[in-house]
Amino acid sequence: MQRRPLGETGVEVPVLSFGTAPLGGLFGAIDDADALRLVHEAIDLGMTFIDTSPYYGSAEERLGRALGPRRDKVLLGTKAGRFGLADFDFSPARIRSSLEQSLRLLRTDHIDVFQLHDVEFVPLDGVLTDAFAELVRLRDEGTCRFIGMTGYPLASMARVVAETEVDVVLTYAHDTLLDSSLSEDLAPIAREHGVGLINAAAVALGLLTPCGSGITSADHPATAAIHAAADAMRAVCARAGADLAFLANQYSIQRTAAATTLVGTRSSAHLRAAVAAASTPVDEELLSAVLALRPPAGERTWPSGLPENN
Repeated sequence: MQRRPLGETGVEVPVLSFGTAPLGGLFGAIDDADALRLVHEAIDLGMTFIDTSPYYGSAEERLGRALGPRRDKVLLGTKAGRFGLADFDFSPARIRSSLEQSLRLLRTDHIDVFQLHDVEFVPLDGVLTDAFAELVRLRDEGTCRFIGMTGYPLASMARVVAETEVDVVLTYAHDTLLDSSLSEDLAPIAREHGVGLINAAAVALGLLTPCGSGITSADHPATAAIHAAADAMRAVCARAGADLAFLANQYSIQRTAAATTLVGTRSSAHLRAAVAAASTPVDEELLSAVLALRPPAGERTWPSGLPENN
């Protein structure tokens, strides 16, 4: 699998990486045997960066059991600060205790990429000062190699990049068929500061799939304009006999300015399809027809977290 530099960390990551939220049951039940099998399959397919979080239920514990002697074969990332749907704590003490717990569950003595999770849900000033300072201390102590923050609003991620010295940031549902703002707006700032970009949610939390999102319209954060655009894209692909999810993965993996794109799934078939999408040439005519259906400029993202962080 093709690899790209992760900012100025000195390491390279595969263009497609494995996200473990589904291993913790966030998108439906999965038994232990299937969860462990998927981890090994992802590694065998070349997805040697694996991302997890305490927020993902049992994912850290399952991942720790799955990795075993293969731990040194992967770049391992986890997070701190978000522990439930509305449970956020970015205090230095909680960040430290969270990392200690993650190390135990993951059965390792260090985390390669340690990030603060969904920072837009709290006032950013404390995150960018006290919380960031704790990340630096943990990196200096050797319990993590690289540090960063994650979130959806690119305004928040731009502040993180410009006002701290993080190594990486992770954002999701940008650089999709619906929205290319990661490459257009955040990537230039990240390049200036030497920060690596991690992309996720190529299918926009399920919107860009043949069956649409399993999240109800009332619960999915996307606006009506984004839902309508995704519906129109789905119809175009259906008429062309094409898989919208495959095209979405092709676009997000091949056309992004991010170093890597995370894919999370409970399905071996979906995992292998995403790997195939990383190298299969894009149908340019179909892509042009789909991109023409994007929402109007300025309406391609949704709000997330505190209003002042968007």
